[in-house]
Amino acid sequence: MAHSAEPSSSLSFTSSLSNGSVNHNMCTSYGPDPGLNLDVISLSKLSSNLEQLLVESDSDYSDADIVVEGIPVGVHRCILASRTKFFNELFKKEKNSSEKEGKLKYFMSDMLPYGKVGYEAFNIFLGYVYTGKLKPSPTEVSTCVDNACLHDSCRPAINFAVELMYASSIFQIPELVSLFQRRLLNFIGRALVEDVIPILMVAFHCQLSQLVTQCVDRVARSDLDWISIQKELPFELSENVKLLRNPKKDVENDDPPVVDTICLKRIIRIHKALDSDDVELVKLLLNESDITLDGANALHYAAAYCDPKVVSEVLSLGLADVNLRNSRGYTVLHIAAMRKDPSIIVSLLSKGAFASDLTFDGQSAVSICKRLTRPKDYHTKTEQGKETNKDRICIDVLEREMRRNPLAGDASISSHTMADDIHMKLLYLENRVAFARLLFPSEAKLAMDIAHAETTSEFAGIYAPKGSNGNIREVDLNETPKMQNKRLLSRMEALMKTVEMGRRYFPHCSEVLDKFMEDDLLDLFYLEKGTREEQGVKRKRFMELKDDVYKAFTKDKAGFSGTGISTSSSSSSLRDSVHYKARKV
Repeated sequence: MAHSAEPSSSLSFTSSLSNGSVNHNMCTSYGPDPGLNLDVISLSKLSSNLEQLLVESDSDYSDADIVVEGIPVGVHRCILASRTKFFNELFKKEKNSSEKEGKLKYFMSDMLPYGKVGYEAFNIFLGYVYTGKLKPSPTEVSTCVDNACLHDSCRPAINFAVELMYASSIFQIPELVSLFQRRLLNFIGRALVEDVIPILMVAFHCQLSQLVTQCVDRVARSDLDWISIQKELPFELSENVKLLRNPKKDVENDDPPVVDTICLKRIIRIHKALDSDDVELVKLLLNESDITLDGANALHYAAAYCDPKVVSEVLSLGLADVNLRNSRGYTVLHIAAMRKDPSIIVSLLSKGAFASDLTFDGQSAVSICKRLTRPKDYHTKTEQGKETNKDRICIDVLEREMRRNPLAGDASISSHTMADDIHMKLLYLENRVAFARLLFPSEAKLAMDIAHAETTSEFAGIYAPKGSNGNIREVDLNETPKMQNKRLLSRMEALMKTVEMGRRYFPHCSEVLDKFMEDDLLDLFYLEKGTREEQGVKRKRFMELKDDVYKAFTKDKAGFSGTGISTSSSSSSLRDSVHYKARKV
């Protein structure tokens, strides 16, 4: 659904003609029913004339204001009352007070028993009530700020359709309810399961059984965890999901294992303590059982549902892995990005959360934020003395953190290009780490040990051992695409952490490697290849590289003097070692 080019809906007073246009030559024809053409022309003119009541700001004949998101929208009670039963009943209550009080004022928040209808959505709805034509959705509120997104199933597109559904249902325009139900049905198969939740909620409140059934089925078939389902959905809906996930079995197998039940109860108690902002109780519960914060995904839960200060207090305990993934492959920072709370995001980053970590489908925290943010919110200017634009802060903070690591890049790419992008990044990282092991063996080993890079399957870079099965282009018939992506992402994250450790503890060595990789000097390690002149140039450049390596090693070693970190494990004859290894390669 490309909103920028979305055609007007066929739901119109003039639906028999495209866009309400009229062929005036038809009026003089001697067709079988010339009166029909006159009706169409009359309805088209009436629609255009009524539209002027909404767009003409010079002559305001409205007799009431409906305040939406703090903005008064002038309406004509006679038109609304004649078009919808809801407004007819509403205005009857104020019929005798209009002359005494002047122009009446109504607040959208008071009219909605549930849900939300924003300013732009109400204007689209109002336009249909007046003219019988449904205008295209404004791009500033129905698209996201991710340039790679098609906007056919991102959260802003879904939320805007949900708002229009609420307005159509609550204000009782049945033909619009039918239209938006079809539109929301189209989202279900394409959207992330998190984005199906608002569709399910509007279907539940508007009593749209077909939409409810399909949404419940989608949630039941997803990997959304049970605790999130119970937290996000009303009891009735969560029970329907539970029934689909766990159909009735034999009586003997009906009850879950006792150990799992006890474990789940303990986890729920920890979550309830977090809900109560009682971190001291959390500590007590941890001491009384063998459940850990990581085992309970406590940090994920707090980042999703609790007050930001609770997240900070849990972090201060130092008992949780800030980069832990939950069962769906989301880190705590991914969850915080979904919530879009800058204070939580900054707290996590300050404790070492990796902004470059990707979900299993290739999304980073910043791309998640972008997919949730409307252009209207992102580009809103902050006025002095008013609350800062949180949507922009979240994206800016995460982008700034990504720029600190040039290897991180922007993961907001389509699934079709993600695999190739991963291959390119892995090739770069494996080659960089391979040359680090070649030029600075002990320093590279230390960085890899800290990042646990040796425990992940190796990509066949230039330094891959012979017989290695780490070539990502090889096909493993027992490995699904999801399993392969998970394995490659795990390897890439380990290598990224290796490079980060190298930059932190061996900055001068890292500078040499940066220059080495940027200048594309890999061919230097094949000194016997090429013509005599080419070999001479390579040998000269290689001698310069040896000097750079030795100087960098000396500087980093001097930087560690007086500390407890030993650098003696690197060969003292580094120049000869590098030269020997180059010949060997």
